[in-house]
Amino acid sequence: MDYLLTEEQLMLKEMVAKFSKEEIGPVARENQEKGIFPEEIVKKAGELGLMGIAYPPEYEGAGMDFVSYMIAVEEISRYCASTGVIVSAHSSLGLDPIYRFGTEEQKKKYLPDLCSGRKIGCFGLTEPGSGSDAGAAKSTAKLVGDKWVLNGTKNFTTNGEEAGTAVVFAQTEPGKKTRGLSAFIVEKGTPGFKVGKHENKLGITCSSTTELIFEDCAIPKDNLLGELNKGFKVAMVTLDGGRLGIGAQALGIARASIEDAIKYAKEREQFDQPIANFQAIQWMIADMWTEYEAAWLLNYRASLMKDKGLPYSKEAAMAKLKASEVASFCANKCIQIHGGYGYSKEFDAERYLRDAKITEIYEGTSEIMRLVISSNLLK
Repeated sequence: MDYLLTEEQLMLKEMVAKFSKEEIGPVARENQEKGIFPEEIVKKAGELGLMGIAYPPEYEGAGMDFVSYMIAVEEISRYCASTGVIVSAHSSLGLDPIYRFGTEEQKKKYLPDLCSGRKIGCFGLTEPGSGSDAGAAKSTAKLVGDKWVLNGTKNFTTNGEEAGTAVVFAQTEPGKKTRGLSAFIVEKGTPGFKVGKHENKLGITCSSTTELIFEDCAIPKDNLLGELNKGFKVAMVTLDGGRLGIGAQALGIARASIEDAIKYAKEREQFDQPIANFQAIQWMIADMWTEYEAAWLLNYRASLMKDKGLPYSKEAAMAKLKASEVASFCANKCIQIHGGYGYSKEFDAERYLRDAKITEIYEGTSEIMRLVISSNLLK
């Protein structure tokens, strides 16, 4: 499907594929097994412009488009889905809302460090009792003099440990649910802001997933992001773009599963011939690739619509839904083709399945994606 890409996008794809193969691939398994955050890789990604691909050069971004961002996250995720989501959550969730809703002063203050990768960003929306229902958030922010004082806990925060800047949502008019939610920019090191529990996860294990705890955390009045009590809009617009980042991550997992399955099928012999000669294997590979290409096209279409400034909420939900379920499907088939070895940590097949599952859950579960799609169709 490279025929759909521009020359610049093809050059980016080649560059990121080379970087990922040489820098990420050799250490991916060890990092995952030991839960090591790939600090040096993230630093190099920043130097290559991969931490701020779709943002203007005036903020130290690469000045490319969102399709290019999708391409980069997929190529990275082929080798390590954890690294893919580090880049995705940073860019789509930590950086994008400041770019979309921030004042010019906020953009000048925060975006250069984020776009260059000198600092990592994160996004605090989910709470222990508030997942898909964002209006049920209990965290509060009260204006005391010229400071907003935050109290509450966020959980399941990707990049929570490493982030220097967090976009955090809190109730500024408790009781009004989504109509009383506001967004804030909170810097690491602010008194009253600390990182809490680290989740011990099934997959994406070298990406940190933590609590963010706020105890009388006072931030400047000017750190309100967007309009007062309009934080729900900030969250939903941000998540539309974030879902394409997760879709790209899922595409990378699916593609890695297919490539490993094909390689193994050509090498593994049974009954005096490679198992790639057997129709059962051929049909699995055919189904895997067909599903991958369908998912890729949905993600490409939604990314293109975002680049053109068109409404794309439904398309983003469709893309994320399809890509995440295809990732799990391909990872399952990859294990099946590997047989008993697919269940062994000697091969990467089992890692793909563990990494794939989360793409059906975070930034909107598959069930929420179906609600978004159906609500748009039934309007």
